[in-house]
Amino acid sequence: MNNSDLADAIAADAGLTKADARKIVDSVFIAVADAAAKGEEISLNGFGKFKVKDTPEREGRNPATGEVMTIKAARKLSFTPAKAVKDKLNG
Repeated sequence: MNNSDLADAIAADAGLTKADARKIVDSVFIAVADAAAKGEEISLNGFGKFKVKDTPEREGRNPATGEVMTIKAARKLSFTPAKAVKDKLNG
């Protein structure tokens, strides 16, 4: 499923136009990205939590040459699904 598919599903479920649903989907993702950029935790009841995690600098290897290289520290966004979502995934 991509953004358009999600917007189509929301439009059908909520009785909105596809354009309005697309704006809503885009707004939600922008809000989530902005909150994550600030380091905030995003908790969506019944769906799950998005958390920003820091990964430390580490050594890696170039797979083509085997040369040792440094992989810079970075921030990543992790997702932990809510129990309801886990239950749907696992039957």
